[in-house]
Amino acid sequence: MKHRSRRIWLTGASSGIGHALAIELLQQGHRLALSARSKAPLQALAQRFPHQVLVVSGDLTEAEQVTQIGNRILREWGALDCAILNAGNCEYVEASQFEAAMIERVLRANLLSAAYCIEAALPLLRRGDEAQLVAVGSSVTYAPLSRAEAYGASKAGLRYLMETLRIDLAAEAISVTLVSPGFVDTPLTQKNDFPMPLRWSAQRAAQRIARRLPARPYEIAFPLPFMLVLRLLGALPVGLQLAIGKRLTRPAALEEAQS
Repeated sequence: MKHRSRRIWLTGASSGIGHALAIELLQQGHRLALSARSKAPLQALAQRFPHQVLVVSGDLTEAEQVTQIGNRILREWGALDCAILNAGNCEYVEASQFEAAMIERVLRANLLSAAYCIEAALPLLRRGDEAQLVAVGSSVTYAPLSRAEAYGASKAGLRYLMETLRIDLAAEAISVTLVSPGFVDTPLTQKNDFPMPLRWSAQRAAQRIARRLPARPYEIAFPLPFMLVLRLLGALPVGLQLAIGKRLTRPAALEEAQS
């Protein structure tokens, strides 16, 4: 299927879902401004897809660097048709050694960086064609999961940010889409020390996102069975959520908390 070429800013494009999504969108013929801390993977994509890639690497947790990226896109393209905010990180909380600094790090990586990018992207989207703002959240926002305090809080904040922006940007015809993946096989999730049911490959996740984006949906959530289970869990009374959550907690974590 042939797609009309769009100017897209994609963050977190050096690995995982972001890298796979970059390839999907470039193969569709779109022009991509690619951001990540690691510059080499972005340059490799620029060599593979000549004249389609604008490398705008940087640390998205630094507001000044994000502003510079936005200015570079403005100089090169003059506008954006779509911004896909995918960059993020994950750290897991051990309640027995709760660390507020971890919450701060994850919020900065997943929520504040997105806010910096939105500030830079909106003036460009207002100049674009059928503008669309997209952020990659997480299915963890559907229900509380053990050790996900930092990651879940950051993604819940991102969900609320995007859902309120959807209302406030509607008058400007800027559509807002939230992507809510389940477990996806990426360098980040490969560090997990717990089972990941219904895990998808990064390529499969990217294909689903790229296929659904043109419809400008409110949300792209997958895989469906996992989403349904989490939504059901989130709808249960708090007492039942607690009982189920305790059964799913890692034995090692429980032993440590009880020692």
